[in-house]
Amino acid sequence: MTGAGVGASLALSTLTREDLLFRITVDPNVCSGKPCLRGHRIWVSLILDLLASGSTMNEILADYPGLEEADVRACIAYGAEMSRERFVDVPAKKIA
Repeated sequence: MTGAGVGASLALSTLTREDLLFRITVDPNVCSGKPCLRGHRIWVSLILDLLASGSTMNEILADYPGLEEADVRACIAYGAEMSRERFVDVPAKKIA
């Protein structure tokens, strides 16, 4: 890592959960009220789906050059908050 990279990593590691969640916005006039990254029309669920399908942080940042690592982490933090509030039915594994 270069000197700038180290500084950026240190700054990123000091972000609080609240700092990260501030990067998320829910506005009924933007993307039909779906949670998006502030200043973008990129759904939180899209970033979470990309991560779940195996995309790396670097791949996401390369595909969406306007995003920062903190934006992706904000999506993860938002997903974590949602999982505390809402449960999703998960199909039981079939036993053969």
